[in-house]
Order: sequence, then C-alpha cells, then structure tokens
Amino acid sequence: MKHFQSWLGTLLLVAAASAPASKPMNVVFILIDDLGWRDLGCYGSTYYPTPNIDRLASEGMKFTDAYAACNVCSPTRAAIMTGKYPARLLLTQWLPSGRWDRAKNRMKEGRYVSNLPLEEYTIAEALRDHGYRTGFMGKWHLGPLPYYYPQHQGFDINIAGEDYGAPGGYFHPFEGSWTIPTTGQKLFKPNPIGGKKGDYLPDLLSEHAVDFIGKGSKKPFFLFLSHYAVHTPLQAKPGMVKRYNAIPEAERQGNPKYAAMVESVDQSVGRVLKALRAGGMDENTLVIFTSDNGGFAKATRNAPLRANKGSSYEGGIRVPLIIKWPNRAKAGSICHTPVISTDFFPTILEAIGKPQLPHRHMDGESLVPLLTGKGNLQRDAVYWHYPHYNQHPQSFPASVIRQGEWKLIENLETGELELYDLSTDIGEQNNLATTQSARTSEMHQQLRAWRKNVGAEPMLPNPEFQ
Repeated sequence: MKHFQSWLGTLLLVAAASAPASKPMNVVFILIDDLGWRDLGCYGSTYYPTPNIDRLASEGMKFTDAYAACNVCSPTRAAIMTGKYPARLLLTQWLPSGRWDRAKNRMKEGRYVSNLPLEEYTIAEALRDHGYRTGFMGKWHLGPLPYYYPQHQGFDINIAGEDYGAPGGYFHPFEGSWTIPTTGQKLFKPNPIGGKKGDYLPDLLSEHAVDFIGKGSKKPFFLFLSHYAVHTPLQAKPGMVKRYNAIPEAERQGNPKYAAMVESVDQSVGRVLKALRAGGMDENTLVIFTSDNGGFAKATRNAPLRANKGSSYEGGIRVPLIIKWPNRAKAGSICHTPVISTDFFPTILEAIGKPQLPHRHMDGESLVPLLTGKGNLQRDAVYWHYPHYNQHPQSFPASVIRQGEWKLIENLETGELELYDLSTDIGEQNNLATTQSARTSEMHQQLRAWRKNVGAEPMLPNPEFQ
C-alpha cells in the first residue's frame, strides 16, 4: 500500500508539473462618453434597449453607486489612467476649457494643467511593463501632440485618439469645426481614423477593436475602447432614429438621435464580446464597462437623479459600471458600495495577479474584495473637487464628499453647504445641512482636510467681477 501511495504521489506531481499554466488574464476596458446612469436596460431604462450590455451585466457584477472622478470628461479619464484624484493631478477641468467669464464670474478658477503629465505612470504603462500588448481606440482628450497622445502614455497603438473631446462628425469623413468659447475662433477637427464613405464612427472603432483582439500573440492584451459616442454632436443612423421618432414623446427618456447612438454603442459592445467568445478568450478576459460622467442635459433625462453632466449632483457624477471577471465575480451580482474611477488601476493589477503600486495609484482601492464577495473596502469616503465654471444646468464650482449614504456639497463660490441622505433622497431634494449640523460640520472638516492632503487648487476672488 505504501508503495502504491508513493507511486500515486509521484504521478500526481509529474502531472501537475506538466499541466499547462493558466492563461494570463486579458483586459478590455470600454469607456462611453456622457452615458447617463439610467441609460441602460439593466439600470432600469425602458426606452434605451441595450441587450448586449445587459447580457454583460448578467455575466458580471453591476455597481449601483459607481462614480466618475469628475462631472466632466478629461479629469475622469486622467483618474482612470493614473489611479489619482483629479485634484492631486491638478487636472480638474475638461481640456481646453474656456467657459470662465472675467466679468460675470465672482471667483477666479483654480489653475489646472492642460495635459496628463508624462511623469505619471499609467495603467497602460504598467501592463505593458508586465508584457501586455496595449491598444487605445477612440476618444483620448488628455493632451495634444507632439507629446501627450496615447502612444506616449503606454499604448502600443493609437487609433483615433486625438486631443479634442468630440469628433467633427460621426459619419465619414468625421470632419467638422468647433467654436472656441473664449475667442470665438474656429477649430477644425480633421478625420482621426480614415475609413470610407458611409462609415459610422462607433462601427469603425468596433472593427478596429475586433481586429486588435483577433490578431493574437503569445502576449496577453489590454484593449481600451473609448467611444466618442454618445457625446454631441447627436448624429445617428437614420433608420434607427426613425424607430425612436415613432415612440410618443411622453414615453421617451431622451432625444431619438441619442437613443440611436446608445443602440450603436450597445451593438459595439456586442461585437467585442462576440470576438472574445469566438477567440476562446471569454473565460480569461476581465471586462470593465463604464462612463466618464453623467448624461448630457439636452440628450437624456437622468431622473431620479438630480441634474446632469457638468453638475456635482448625482446626475453629473453617478455612472453605470459593470465588471465581468470570469470565475471570480459572481454572475448577475449587484454591489451597492460607492466606488470611483481611481479604483480601476489597482483593481486591474490585482485581477491579473500583479503587485499593487500604492505610490502610483494612491487614491484608488482595489475592488477585488467586492468582486469576489470576500471583503469590503478600507476607506470611509470618496471625494471630488471642481474649482471651475461651466455652462451646464445646475453646475457651480464645488467640492464634494460622500461618506456612507451621506453626501456633502460645498459651493466654492458662495460657501453654502448642502447635505443629503442618499439612502432616502437619491434625488437630492432635501438639504439637511441645518438640521444635521454636527454631521455637516464633521464632514466639512474632513473635506477640507482631504483638499489640503491632495494639494487641491483653491479658488480666489475675481477682482474683475462686475
């Protein structure tokens, strides 16, 4: 018997040694521009059909309280890339901005940098250093040529990643112009991707994404598919728009053109997921799907959330988030813990089995305990700092803290404080700052301490205000 056990043990050891190692985990990050929190079927919309994204949610974890790091795009994108709060990066405004008015605005805006510094170590650089093939496709909006494009921040290839925040148009040749707010001068936006007559930008980006997945190599890959959609200009396929125009206006959640753009984005997600399945990569690919800020006021309605893109109320910063981590995150699970854009960097590292870099992604926390159901996050609050003006409804310069179910907003122009209990007032209609004075004071003190810790840029009185 002892000889048999010895022989069996040896056989098992040999088998284990000769067994193929598990495949490295690929990573697909899908970022949609201006997609509202409730603009998906799996988040309660009955107007926007999104079967492919809904399927992704059924196969992964859906987060109900996920947040963009800013109410506008560029700062959120910087936070995703670095794992740092926009205030720490001093990149707190969309680029190149230009909404401040020296005569009409009481405060001078906080200073901000006009690009993601090359000194920052991005998640793409980290994965490339770990042997990953890296590809960026779509909207970049983190700095201009010649130094600050995706290929300078860790991506092997860059397709359509430019310095502007929206394309000139969504149909080939994708050209157009934009009026710079501060000068009134026209900026011409050239074709960023090539293509041919009749091409629609979300479809063309999908083709490139599928091609990137299908090329294959011995290396694992990191695909960052960053759609320009559903940002303005609202341009969609006429046949799709016609279907949404046929829906009575009282039953619509938003603009029919926007609805058709959401449908095209959903189809894009479906094509990417199909490519993963066809290539046998479905079970070893981490998929993250989210938005860079809330829905645009003239495109969609964000109710029950208050306000829209550009605002520090929930409609401007709460976003959809779905993470599919095969065999680790329970399919169809839902998480109610507040999470934020800075968390993706450490989450990806831990999910692929690589060491954390806390001196880099210092404001993020890995979501692995939440995804696996084996623990909670260590922090007790998340923060925002937006020392700027913009022209979106219900927008004003603000700092924000969310602690548990409580959210405090400090108006940086007037000093007014607003306190909301999101567990009972997700629409932020009942300001409890006066009745909950002790809590308000404590959270305000914590918010000010955080601003000091990250070196947040202050606003100062504007001597030219009339």
